[in-house]
Amino acid sequence: MKKILIIAVAFGALVACKENTTNEDVVINDTVDISQIDTTKKQFPTALSAVFEAHGGLDNWKKMNNLCFQLEGRGGTETHTTDLHSRKTKIEHKDWSIGYDGVDVWLLQNKEDAYSGNARFYHNLMFYFYAMPFILADDGIVYDTVPDMELDGKTYKGIQVGYNDGVGDSPKDEYILFYDPATNKMAWLGYTVTFGKSEKSESWKYIKYADWKEHNGLLLPEKLTWYTVENNKPVAARNDMIFSKITVSDLTLADEVFAKPEAATISALE
Repeated sequence: MKKILIIAVAFGALVACKENTTNEDVVINDTVDISQIDTTKKQFPTALSAVFEAHGGLDNWKKMNNLCFQLEGRGGTETHTTDLHSRKTKIEHKDWSIGYDGVDVWLLQNKEDAYSGNARFYHNLMFYFYAMPFILADDGIVYDTVPDMELDGKTYKGIQVGYNDGVGDSPKDEYILFYDPATNKMAWLGYTVTFGKSEKSESWKYIKYADWKEHNGLLLPEKLTWYTVENNKPVAARNDMIFSKITVSDLTLADEVFAKPEAATISALE
């Protein structure tokens, strides 16, 4: 009987986060009869399925309804809350708030000119970086392999990600997820930025992921480190971003959490 490599294996109020121990390393290398495959499920590259499994499994991720965390940025503490299915978001800062209510991205400023960036660009930016690798199971994504690459003295395997036309505000963005072949755990992310542009970028940026901790069965990072880049390769650590008060749960948040306040303005795609 014909066999193929197994591809898919397993893929309102804020609540406090609790730290747990990390899960064991998982390495997947198996085959399955083609007749046993559930063709109603989205199929992923074998390597990416192994990465998902090493981080707690895609099925477990899909059971969760919300993710929240805090970080220090833009002049103070930010609390980020995301509905994992609708992708409604809210970012709260002492001087401003940004949200996506399912239709519009809005900005509320408690002080004049308190927020100087592009709210539409930023509203889900840190969520996308933080929710790796699971964010790469989204619809509209195409995958490819890349040659092994040495980063910071260690060799990693890579999975390149692109988007179909019309997906999101930046369909020309590209990512490369680099993972440790011994553990299948994510280690680095290479990415391009094309927001507001109509063409792909040849300029790559790099983030190193560290301090993975288990939260509700999922392995999530507590530190991301951006690197300076020369000739499209990371050369030196530039700055760290620390994530705290991390919560991922099956609690469904009310729509009111993300609703546009009356005094907020709509942020347009610029």
